[in-house]
Amino acid sequence: MAQAVEDWYRQMPIITRSYVTAAVVTTIGCSLDIISPSNLYLNPKLVMKNYEFWRLVTNFLYFRKMDLDFMFHMFFLARYCKLLEENSFRGRTADFFYMLLFGASVLTSIVIIGGNIPYLSESFSKIIFLSNSLTFMMVYVWSKQNPFIHMSFLGLFTFTAAYLPWVLLGFSVLVGASAWVDLLGMIAGHAYYFLEDVYPRMTGRRPLRTPGFIKSLFADDAVVVARPANVRFAPPAEELHQD
Repeated sequence: MAQAVEDWYRQMPIITRSYVTAAVVTTIGCSLDIISPSNLYLNPKLVMKNYEFWRLVTNFLYFRKMDLDFMFHMFFLARYCKLLEENSFRGRTADFFYMLLFGASVLTSIVIIGGNIPYLSESFSKIIFLSNSLTFMMVYVWSKQNPFIHMSFLGLFTFTAAYLPWVLLGFSVLVGASAWVDLLGMIAGHAYYFLEDVYPRMTGRRPLRTPGFIKSLFADDAVVVARPANVRFAPPAEELHQD
């Protein structure tokens, strides 16, 4: 059993493994009172006035207390982060990291702006950890890129992956969790999906091109498609008609 878990962990791609490790270590550290959540949560005033910039990162690493909800979100983090990194972003580690950076920036901006809007500030002030929202963003992006995959929810009913975010949102509401957290993840995920997949097809321009300095941080391996042995390809038609 221990060997199987170790193999599963080692097979994770680099970004997924790093994020899962940081999240588990941070959450366990808080559960054992080694780390105080009060030093991790997102507080714009402390960030700007006291220069506690680490809060912009640490609020994405803490998943509250270690209970069934924690296991639930760890499963979705490990599964859909890995699926994205190994498939949609295969050989593009820098692009995947940039997607997470974009999502974290959007989520942080929404919470900060929402906290200054009358009638909404009270709701947004309660959102001090965005780890669940970032996980939900990855689920949303995966569902948009794989909309026709058939899925089952607890064996109760089947649906296609396009409806996965809405099924999970409904489940969160049923168990009494805040819908705002999941909705923020959906907003960030849709912003990324539109700017990365929809907008370039409409205009031919790609606004979310990964900066060069981020690409330089990752040595991506080229994705090689193996050519079957003993297969010959016919020359282009124009070559066949040349004298």
